[in-house]
Amino acid sequence: MLEPIPSVRELIERRTGEELALNDRYLNPQMGRILRTLGFNRVWTGGEGAYLIDADGERYLDLFGGYGVFAIGRNHPAAIAAIEEVMAARTGNLPQLGVTLLSGVLAEQLLARVGGRASKNLGAMVPANTGTEAVEAAIKIARAATGRGRILYAEHAFHGLTLGSLSLNGDPIFRDGFGPLLPGCDSVPWGDLDTLELELEREDVAAFVIEPVQGHGVNLPPADGYLPGAQRLCREAGALFVCDEVQTGLGRTGRFLAGEHWDLEPDLICLSKALSGGLVPIGAVLVSRGAFDRVFDGMERAVRHGSTFGGNDLAAAAALATLRVLDEEDLIARAERMGALLLELTRPLVDRYEVVTDVRGLGLMWAIEFGPPSGAAARRLWESVERHQAGLFSQLVTVPLFRRHHIFCQVAGHRMNVIKALPPLVIEEEDIRRFVAALEETVAEAERYPFALARFGLRMAPRALARRG
Repeated sequence: MLEPIPSVRELIERRTGEELALNDRYLNPQMGRILRTLGFNRVWTGGEGAYLIDADGERYLDLFGGYGVFAIGRNHPAAIAAIEEVMAARTGNLPQLGVTLLSGVLAEQLLARVGGRASKNLGAMVPANTGTEAVEAAIKIARAATGRGRILYAEHAFHGLTLGSLSLNGDPIFRDGFGPLLPGCDSVPWGDLDTLELELEREDVAAFVIEPVQGHGVNLPPADGYLPGAQRLCREAGALFVCDEVQTGLGRTGRFLAGEHWDLEPDLICLSKALSGGLVPIGAVLVSRGAFDRVFDGMERAVRHGSTFGGNDLAAAAALATLRVLDEEDLIARAERMGALLLELTRPLVDRYEVVTDVRGLGLMWAIEFGPPSGAAARRLWESVERHQAGLFSQLVTVPLFRRHHIFCQVAGHRMNVIKALPPLVIEEEDIRRFVAALEETVAEAERYPFALARFGLRMAPRALARRG
């Protein structure tokens, strides 16, 4: 007979420290292997603002940010209070055949914050629970609104991991083994308007789905005219222009939406991640009134798309609190200011270190890219390690940053030597400067001692090969 389940407080008090053992037995043991190999196997017991806190009370500057969900910082009191207020109010949540207040107010507030030309085009919101679910909704809406089947996306894109959004994923590591994927989904080169135009001329494209800044690699548009040009081509061809702002939205790039940098006017915008302060799963699709009305065009079609938990009161309340925090703490302007400082301090690394090939970013979405050193012996070592496991040099930087400097950041994508940071918008200037100092020290050491790369690579590569085997 099963024992009664203790309260959450009792579980935390009694069983903290069992996280990896439970993961290895019931969840994902391969993730456990990765954490142990990199030395990231900490027991996390708390989070505050820009910091994660482990069981020893050590504080780690969190530039990983739960893939960007903690834009207003971890455990922001306003977001927590909003959830507590909903619980205390005992609202009539999720009536299903009915509507509720908070999700309607959230739609009102999101649409009111859309700036530039987009504000004239968008007129409705479709609730969702995650970013990938928002993308799935956008695919369905585009097909239903246009009567066409094909969806275009850019190479190197990442739009989620459920089957429909996975079909728009530009990285084979995520796609392999899950086919056949959604038919009619085709990629075009990032930044290539000529190829996009040729595909659109076939007049069977429902939508072009694109991230204004690609999350994998933090790839900015190669030219200022690329995104406006793509939008224009879609309009001319009768296809919908869909901006996936799941990672770039909610102030991340120094604007409420990244598309505002180019004054875009998308037909659909996908939102998620930071929208609830990282506390409750949430997603949303902002839709032009024209597209929305072509999909939900009668009472019998009112429920042709939906989600059981979409628009629930907890998520809507946390999202409204997040929007209020963005306003009251002026975090969007802060993201622009702190992002400019981060670029100013890190761009000189390209000239100082031959292994640094590029530093790029927009607002607080930042990346540094590495390439092989010029010396013959060092280059041979680099190439030998990369043949075993591409992208290992970046781990030679992230691991010491974590272990020695207590700074948590991430590799920007599979098999790439790019490190990415998504700092919370509440990050302090002193934390930016601390990160840059630690980064330079670590890069200098990695470049100075290329044999450390070989040792690290030889230790890591067999484990990577075993995982593939």
